[in-house]
Amino acid sequence: MKTATTIEVLKATIGNPVTRTALKGMSKYCEKDNKNRIEVAIDLFTGTRDTACFSCKAAEKIISRVLIKGGAAFGRNQNDLKEKFRDPRWARGLSSVIRGIALFGVTKPFTSGAPFQVVWDVTTACNLHCKHCYSNSGKKQKDELTTEQAKTAIDIFDLAGVTILAFSGGEPLVRPDIFQLTKYAQKKGLYVALATNGTLITPAKAQEMKDAGIQFVQISLDGANAETHDAFRGIEGAFNKTIERIKNSVAKKFFVEVSTTVTRHNYKEIPAIIDLSEKLGADWFMAFNFVPTGRGKNVIKTDLTPHQREEMLKMLWHELKTRKHINVLSIAPQFARVALEKEAKENEKIIPTHFYNPSLSGKLMDLAEFIGGCGAGRFYMAMRSNGDLEPCVFFPLKIGNILKDDFEDLWIHNPVLNDLRNKDILTDGCGTCDYRYYCGGCRARAYGYLNNYLSPDPGCIRNQKVYEDLI
Repeated sequence: MKTATTIEVLKATIGNPVTRTALKGMSKYCEKDNKNRIEVAIDLFTGTRDTACFSCKAAEKIISRVLIKGGAAFGRNQNDLKEKFRDPRWARGLSSVIRGIALFGVTKPFTSGAPFQVVWDVTTACNLHCKHCYSNSGKKQKDELTTEQAKTAIDIFDLAGVTILAFSGGEPLVRPDIFQLTKYAQKKGLYVALATNGTLITPAKAQEMKDAGIQFVQISLDGANAETHDAFRGIEGAFNKTIERIKNSVAKKFFVEVSTTVTRHNYKEIPAIIDLSEKLGADWFMAFNFVPTGRGKNVIKTDLTPHQREEMLKMLWHELKTRKHINVLSIAPQFARVALEKEAKENEKIIPTHFYNPSLSGKLMDLAEFIGGCGAGRFYMAMRSNGDLEPCVFFPLKIGNILKDDFEDLWIHNPVLNDLRNKDILTDGCGTCDYRYYCGGCRARAYGYLNNYLSPDPGCIRNQKVYEDLI
């Protein structure tokens, strides 16, 4: 007798037409309970709240059945589920998953009901001048959102059900009202992250960040020594400051991620950078793809060749498997394919899926296709300092503006985003690859190199011919 896959179970329990129709009706914001109706239902299920309006109580009866049936498919009992989803971040994230299935179905790969994460370049002002800066930052733009406009944007993200709001730049800490905005977002229930070059995080500044609701800090470190890092960052002494600022962030018990943009000038240093990050107490190390956008267009020859990227990803895989005190991730979607190839004979596999490294076995393996590779337009998107919305910070294709367009309507109906969600319409190379649901290539790199976001990612070893035609 054939055992149903996890995807088949999800389609039967949550993705069937009747349940999807019911879930669509409860996917909106409840004015009476001041929350998305699914989130209210989850709160009632977990006991986080005692009362709610009649409609939300009715929604809880459906959501509880969905959670119990879905949890059983993953080996979770009711008490386990209640404990997990008492955390508001998990509750909001689950609400987005349920709404995504209601709106888009159980697809490969999955699309959430709202972006799990929006990365917001709140300013283009910056105290450094990095050679590979995707936003070409330096000076503040004249059309940067005002404080009140920025708060309106946060309101919109909250109503839509965004889980994580990452403030980036430029250098977000040079924006005078940054802590007003982070505190405002935190009070709305958003998980607040900050992406920074780190040089401004003195002990006093770290305390301000803590008081302003910031929980996650991503700090850029592009070399294991001053010579490499300072050459990237354009300022002498940046390395020593960054190291001290990582220490300050760890001391204040932020969740700290050290991120490195990997190029041919520093990829051999990756193990040393990870080693340094681990010794400093960072929680995560993230390897970023180089994408030819912003000032990066001026240093395009610094990008890895497909063979170098393959070497780098195998190096990352070794680091992930052997490090005990730091998690190793990469935004290069090919990381999942490398993992599957390296662990082909293992019963249980760690499958890197962008910002998460789940350990999957048995019928759960097909979840790797569900979670998928490149998340642009599927579970995250980006916003510029003037409110322009894009699929990804490395993907400068405007799809709307937060103050001028309906954000939820854009997420559901925008043709560019819907293209990015469909891995079966990618052109040859990525489009015919057996790993397209696990990986799908980096769509920002396809756009940056070939001006077509459906084209093959020229950085993959399987697209060597595409890379050779470019150079």
